[in-house]
Amino acid sequence: MSAVPPTSRDPWLDNVKMVLVTLVVVGHAIGLVEETAGSHWVYDFIYLWHIPAFVFISGYLSKSFEWDRRRLKSLVYTLAIPYLLFEPALFYYRREVVGEGVTGPLWFEPHWTMWYLIVLLMWRLVTPILKRHWIFLPVSVIVSLVGGIWDTEALMFPRFLGLLPFFVLGLHLKPRHLARLDDVWVKVAAVPMLVGIGVMALYTDAWTESALIWYDTGYSEIPIDSEFVFQTRLTVMMVGLVGAFAAMSLVPRRSLGWFTTMGTATMVVYLFHGFVIKTAKALGWPDVTASYPMTGLVVTVVGAVGLALLLASPPVRRVLEPFTNPLGWLEARRDARRRRDDSATSAPTSA
Repeated sequence: MSAVPPTSRDPWLDNVKMVLVTLVVVGHAIGLVEETAGSHWVYDFIYLWHIPAFVFISGYLSKSFEWDRRRLKSLVYTLAIPYLLFEPALFYYRREVVGEGVTGPLWFEPHWTMWYLIVLLMWRLVTPILKRHWIFLPVSVIVSLVGGIWDTEALMFPRFLGLLPFFVLGLHLKPRHLARLDDVWVKVAAVPMLVGIGVMALYTDAWTESALIWYDTGYSEIPIDSEFVFQTRLTVMMVGLVGAFAAMSLVPRRSLGWFTTMGTATMVVYLFHGFVIKTAKALGWPDVTASYPMTGLVVTVVGAVGLALLLASPPVRRVLEPFTNPLGWLEARRDARRRRDDSATSAPTSA
């Protein structure tokens, strides 16, 4: 992948992707200081809308997917192979190095951060159907509401069903629709919207449950009366949708130089940040911050932002990117070598 985005890329999308993947790192890093006052509020505020935003962008960028050889091959290279490699890598790192008691069958029950790879792969596989007609958008909402009945960790199926509306919405919205996010009134309204969601996050336990925000738990394990749980999930979806569009409207449309370029390295950030966070845990960061709770929370959040920027920086991504798509990297090297050989063979010899 080129270090500089091609001119055909939309800089806004790269800016949004970098903001969202940075929030992924922040959200996971907060787990190191979860006993700190204020950490649960920051965590709930982020998770109320940033996963829906990430899923929406994934859907928006999946519009061109079809069941042809080239795209299916790309799906295997960029999602299936990384999942098969990083799922056991992170699992055994957490268990053997960090000392966490993680259990469960590999690959069949995704562990921690790896769930998104397999769920995105499944969404992509059904994309050619879902993008055929707008009717699949209201259908996906019904699927999401009913999907909470299933209580299983197999392939993170609850998240596949629960977050489906955001992915389908991304498939059906067009650039002209997203251009409305640049309207002044939308940007002005976005600020109080996010403030309101911040207030709601202060009282998460009063109106919902974290499991509903994560979309990974069946209704049977959620302590909400059955007659209200569907309405609560629908409310969580609406809050997520409003928050996602409010946050995205505030992301600059123009190229931000190095930051925009980093938006092309989100897979590197996503796959490798977990190892760094778990290393910090193994080194005793939660114990260090226990004595300075608020300072620890601030330093952890700032450090998480710095980690995302470091992993996406050109020098680091050049080293790590081959691991995110090893087969594609090998093919690119082979093709480059073949072109050099062909060029050398066809070069005119001097008289």
